[in-house]
Amino acid sequence: MTPTDAYIIPATHREAAPGVVRHNVAAVNSAEERRLYADRQRIYPKLAHGRFRRLKWLVMGVTLGIYYGLPWLRWHRGPDLPDQAVLLDIANNRFFFFFLEIWPQEFYFVTGLLVLAALTLFLLTSLAGRVWCGYACPQTVWTDLMVLVERFWQGDRNARLRLDKEKWGARKLCKKAMTHASWLLIAALTGGALVFYFRDAPTLAVELVTGSAPAIAYMFLGIFTASTYLLGGIAREQVCIYMCPWPRIQGAMVDQDTLLISYRDQRGEPRGAHKKGQSWDHRGDCIDCKACVAVCPMGIDIRDGSQLECIQCALCIDACNDIMSRIGRPRNLIAYDTIAGRQAAANGLDSNVRLLRTRTLLYGGLIALVAVIMLAAVLLRSTVEINILHDRNPPFVLLSDGGVRNAYTVKILNKMHEPRVFSLSTQGLPGALLTIVGNNGDGNIRVGTDDLREVRVLVTVPVSYLAPQARTATTFAMIVTDVESRHSNERTTLFQR
Repeated sequence: MTPTDAYIIPATHREAAPGVVRHNVAAVNSAEERRLYADRQRIYPKLAHGRFRRLKWLVMGVTLGIYYGLPWLRWHRGPDLPDQAVLLDIANNRFFFFFLEIWPQEFYFVTGLLVLAALTLFLLTSLAGRVWCGYACPQTVWTDLMVLVERFWQGDRNARLRLDKEKWGARKLCKKAMTHASWLLIAALTGGALVFYFRDAPTLAVELVTGSAPAIAYMFLGIFTASTYLLGGIAREQVCIYMCPWPRIQGAMVDQDTLLISYRDQRGEPRGAHKKGQSWDHRGDCIDCKACVAVCPMGIDIRDGSQLECIQCALCIDACNDIMSRIGRPRNLIAYDTIAGRQAAANGLDSNVRLLRTRTLLYGGLIALVAVIMLAAVLLRSTVEINILHDRNPPFVLLSDGGVRNAYTVKILNKMHEPRVFSLSTQGLPGALLTIVGNNGDGNIRVGTDDLREVRVLVTVPVSYLAPQARTATTFAMIVTDVESRHSNERTTLFQR
């Protein structure tokens, strides 16, 4: 029975029961047609050769080099600070990124970096589709690495196909075992590199080997190792198709002028095998060799048009160009092209790629705006911060001579990479006398390198200065000043009476 037959009911069956009409309708999700799970079809990508494959090797080498090497890069900050260039110092609530040190109250720097990264991704997608997915996404990079290892032990596509069809024996067991052992080694190195970002790398490496590292380090090392092994070695393309939301989102950023991996069907069709000496007249250049499918890490046929699974890696371009060169036909039957360009070519017209358009200009402008804001925030960043907490119980004390005293808890944060000495003063409160509890010296406050110090401060206003003040609460500023550099910061608070 065809799907159409389900809607055609013979006259003898038009009643479900005497006087009860049988409706001419079929369920769109009937139990007979329903499939809750589709078996995975294993993909054996063939090794491609060409400029895009070389570009992917280069990107993989650079990104992996940065990831594995960055925790070992040193950056001198002073005798009392860690010298790791990039360090997420969770224990001390700090994030070191080369010359920049981010405190919890400065998390807007991280937010700004994330916004810049998102806008850059939007711009790249609007220009050339999912190039991030095809070249620099961690899932793609580690999957490429895992496939490279698999190819080393088991051979290229045809060899792996034959191996999987073989019965289990010593040869097959050895090849499979070495493949998975190599995957686990890569996964362990990946997990180890990630935990090195959270603690001094040389120190933690020795602790991990000697068994003296914190239990949480081993726990996260195990989690990262398992996830890398499963996602990069086992799941592979399934992550991109079913787990990652980006394929569904990026469609909103693609338009008629976005460069996409495209099969030029106006040139390739009608496709079919070509025999030696046969004319190319009245037929397309595609010989239906399926080389583009064989090299695709997602296992799709680009000739079917744009698809959610396509990660724009361009390996199909390399494969097709190789075939076109061998049969003496023009290259770029599969190429980066725009929807507008393909439509123009189908009508015999020429078209130019429009990189500058409303969408890309908007993303570029937003990137520039956020970058300027971030740069201004870094340049105007204060090296000292002050926080004031007024005592609430009691809010003030009336002295025997008629004066009024308020008590405050003052926190001074020194962001400099060396100890600093600060002085405290008031502004906007005439006659105020400032006393630092427990300070019997010159009244200055010494704060260590990258440290926060808390002091108790008493502010007293004599009775002679209270008479002109009609209000019960007066706003004033408490100023902290670096004694050496004279750099200062201030915070307003209330004096109550």
